[in-house]
Amino acid sequence: MKEYKMRRGEHLDDRIPDLEATIESYFGTVTGTEEHNGHELYVVDDPDNAVFKRILAGAAEYSGKKDKIAVHFEERPAEEVIADGEADAAEEAVSLKNEFLLEATGRDAKSRRESLKREVEDDAPDY
Repeated sequence: MKEYKMRRGEHLDDRIPDLEATIESYFGTVTGTEEHNGHELYVVDDPDNAVFKRILAGAAEYSGKKDKIAVHFEERPAEEVIADGEADAAEEAVSLKNEFLLEATGRDAKSRRESLKREVEDDAPDY
């Protein structure tokens, strides 16, 4: 499960007022909700894209802090996708993930990577 924060001064509710509908427009029908780490996340059990097995996505809410978008993409092995002749679906899956996260966070892939690196560096122990 990964959590991504919004751009400075922005909030998830402002960026995506109807999170469930947005998840459905990118990945397929939401089949329910599931709790992870105290957060209620939407579940897509049968995603439209053949690469995905299952998707969990939703708001990670923290008291006193801005919400983050929490996502988990369960994917089929690359060898299986290629063997089934669905290489185009793999390319589309990457685009769907990046477009969804850009809409939710306002950050492109490079900016999200740099932000995650900084969080890891901040958590590193000082010797």
